[in-house]
Amino acid sequence: PEVINGRTHKATVVDLSPWVEYEFRVVASNSVGIGEPSRPSALLKTKAAVPVVAPTNISGGGGSRSELVITWEPVSEELQNGEGFGYIVMFRPLGSTTWTKAVVASVESSKYIYRNESITPLSPFEVKVGVYNNEGEGTLSSISIIYSGEDEPQMAPAGASALSVSAAAVEVSWLPIPWNRHTGRVLGYEVRCW
Repeated sequence: PEVINGRTHKATVVDLSPWVEYEFRVVASNSVGIGEPSRPSALLKTKAAVPVVAPTNISGGGGSRSELVITWEPVSEELQNGEGFGYIVMFRPLGSTTWTKAVVASVESSKYIYRNESITPLSPFEVKVGVYNNEGEGTLSSISIIYSGEDEPQMAPAGASALSVSAAAVEVSWLPIPWNRHTGRVLGYEVRCW
């Protein structure tokens, strides 16, 4: 901090964070050096303000059919700037002009799940997450693209064939299911025999 003239007995401290408790000490100095600090002042909390830091690491995806799962990194307490802190989640199908808005009132929340039977599997959505507190709405994150949940594969593998390789083993082969919006990502296959 800047040095204050010896005849001055008060100062304004600036650039403090909103809604944070501070205590202050004063130190006297002269040409010989710096003296002992005063005892700490009583704790004083700065006034609340609209939050200015948006959540980070906006991602999501997965979930069940007809779900859009949105996740984010929660904002730390010292950046919430006031009471009544929560999150604003905004999303729209890619190419749409209308945003859907949801409010998540829990400070600890880091996930929102939107369920709607009209959502088709693996549909891309534009998503942004913002913050608010009792003072008003704050900053929104930049837009992220998140895909809705997948459905189970709607087609069976084709070209299944079996070849006997020994008295106790059979080699089974098939053509893989090609990826598309309706099949989703095939994570594995199950071979059944009877």
